[in-house]
Amino acid sequence: MKRPWLAPLAPLYAAAWSLRAWALYAGWAKRRRLNWPVVSVGSISTGGAGKTPLTIALARLMTADGIAVDVLSRGYGRKTGQALAVDPDGDVGGDAETFGDEPLLIARQARVPVYVAGQRWEAGRIAETRPTAGCAAHLLDDGFQHWQLERALDIAMVGVEDLGDHLLPAGNLREPLRALQRADVLAVREDDAAAREWFSQQKTQQPVWLYRRTMRWPVEMPESVFAFCGIARPEAFLQGLRAGGVRLAGERILRDHQPYGEQEMARLRRELEQCGARAFVTTAKDLARMGSRVVKLQQAAPVFCADVEVSFMDPEAVMERIRKACREQDRRA
Repeated sequence: MKRPWLAPLAPLYAAAWSLRAWALYAGWAKRRRLNWPVVSVGSISTGGAGKTPLTIALARLMTADGIAVDVLSRGYGRKTGQALAVDPDGDVGGDAETFGDEPLLIARQARVPVYVAGQRWEAGRIAETRPTAGCAAHLLDDGFQHWQLERALDIAMVGVEDLGDHLLPAGNLREPLRALQRADVLAVREDDAAAREWFSQQKTQQPVWLYRRTMRWPVEMPESVFAFCGIARPEAFLQGLRAGGVRLAGERILRDHQPYGEQEMARLRRELEQCGARAFVTTAKDLARMGSRVVKLQQAAPVFCADVEVSFMDPEAVMERIRKACREQDRRA
């Protein structure tokens, strides 16, 4: 969401970013290194780029290639800063508060070890205590701005939404577009013609990985549903449902990562009844955050999950670049 009234503060943010970048390149900012290669997935925006489904897709691809991969995450929104291994099979509600909704979702869908810590180097040290055979690597979730940790490969996701946006606090950009120059690889949606054209005009030298986002739901939903979500770019979720032929009788948009308390659950049930919908539909991330409290909604109507899956257009090229980065780090070690 753009906030033009805060535009006068953007130069201050830009100055702070420039100072931090200068400290990094001058060698003043301390960077730590893990024993295993780190592949970072991130973006220059605050949220909604689709980093979580892309991280899941990479974890699955690397696992299929024989790499013992884990994921390191900050665990945004969790109530403890302790370094922990995510338990994907416990009580979801408690786990989302302990681990964060995104790490929990990654652990459940990718079925790889996930570790959370305020300093992801600490998470990596815990991860490297587990026994592995053959090649092992870390995936750094939302790591483009986590300069404290060295990485073998830096992947930056970019979309048309970023090209016309502004720096915080007036817009959603954590960094200016020129920060993309430090990325090793750029990841762009296959159907994002504007972003692809922009990179073509910029004559970027980095490889561009094209990927496809597909929204899926496991069964046919009723004719009329009530959609709700608390994610960074909810309009993409709602548009995806409509494009799939889902009729929305009503909708409710919550703030990103908003907890589901008693009042919010009661309000969702009330709005479902008012609009006459026959079921709820939400995102996998919202269900992870809601946890066992979803039962309160199921007492009123079925709750369906519309999930986003990412697939790479050239998965072999993706894996070849990851293998190369891992080999290069091994040679430097």
